[in-house]
Amino acid sequence: MNTALVGSLAGLIATVPMSATMLLLRRLAPPETRYAPLPPETVTANAAEDAHVRDDLGEEGLQATTVAGHFAYGAAAGALFAPIVGWTPRPVAAGVAFGLALWAVGYQGWVPAFGLMPPATEQPAGRNAVMIAAHAVWGATAGLLLGRAAGGRHGNEQ
Repeated sequence: MNTALVGSLAGLIATVPMSATMLLLRRLAPPETRYAPLPPETVTANAAEDAHVRDDLGEEGLQATTVAGHFAYGAAAGALFAPIVGWTPRPVAAGVAFGLALWAVGYQGWVPAFGLMPPATEQPAGRNAVMIAAHAVWGATAGLLLGRAAGGRHGNEQ
């Protein structure tokens, strides 16, 4: 099967536990440190504002666009990560590293460069911790799935 397609599917699936991690960690945070919305919604809302469609979306449209965008981004990241799994004996570890790199490139790179959110260095530590953990979960899940898809060569990695 096509490596990019398998990677996209793994990235799409990995976005489920990533999203659950973000929601759970935010819920477990002390009330005075909770924040809303989560960064994917902030990025989507600001992009919609820049495109002059925010008012047209409404709240339900914004939520749907946020979820669709988040899962599409996860799928695209999986397609980029998939070729790496073929040459690493530790796909889960490589996935965690890739997930953390995605966080850094996103929240310190393109997201602030496009004015969609301030950089991570200007965000509360708790928010960064939640997003770093969520990206590590995405990477571990994608690595596990892709390791198993690579013929099971790496499927038993701990």
